[in-house]
Amino acid sequence: MKADPAAQRRLLDLQGADTAVGQLEHRVKTLPDHALVAQLVARRNELGQRYVAAQTAISDAETVQAKAEADLEPVRQRLVRDQRRAEAGQVSDARALTGLIDEIAHLKKRIVDLEDIELEAMEALESATATRDGILAEKSALDAEARALVTKRDSLVADLTAERDAHLARRTVVVASLPADLVELYERVRARANGTGAAVLKGRRCTGCGLEADPSAYDRYLAAAPDDVLRCDECDRILVREPAAAAPER
Repeated sequence: MKADPAAQRRLLDLQGADTAVGQLEHRVKTLPDHALVAQLVARRNELGQRYVAAQTAISDAETVQAKAEADLEPVRQRLVRDQRRAEAGQVSDARALTGLIDEIAHLKKRIVDLEDIELEAMEALESATATRDGILAEKSALDAEARALVTKRDSLVADLTAERDAHLARRTVVVASLPADLVELYERVRARANGTGAAVLKGRRCTGCGLEADPSAYDRYLAAAPDDVLRCDECDRILVREPAAAAPER
């Protein structure tokens, strides 16, 4: 392929723009803030699970407490009635009186058991409520931290994206100034050469792969016409000769 030497040198401007775009896109993808945001999201999800568990514990404690209170009322009423009957001497039969006294004792024990259940439920409710409130406070602080971090990250991404867009605009200008077949060759090479389609020939070294040409290849480079488009024998990238690099280096 033939191309004006000046056009070949302009490939380096195109390569510079593409390299800058690639570096900026990589920076956007690998910003540490992305990982930090992900960590905060994971922590928030964990808090959400703990909050659900605390709410479940609250609901369970409220249910137990309500049932204990509901069970207590009829037992207390029954105890009052039985005590009044016993105190009023309304039961004259010895066996019936013994049964009434036993029932009073049973009712008192039942009341103690239900009050213990109610107390345990109240303590469980208090503990679960404190846990839930602590989770809500932690979540509030976490949300504030996340909002600040996301704002900072988005600002960084916007700055890097704007810088990338400026290089893309410069790239468009450079492409418009180059022959279409030269650009097509550059794009093909760049696609299979890790994003580098053109490199400078510095002495005998290709700056794309960093390898030096063997003597026969270098002699062929030197013998090529200025408008010949050279390719590195090692990496196949387009070799751009600098005007100062015309003299042979042995």
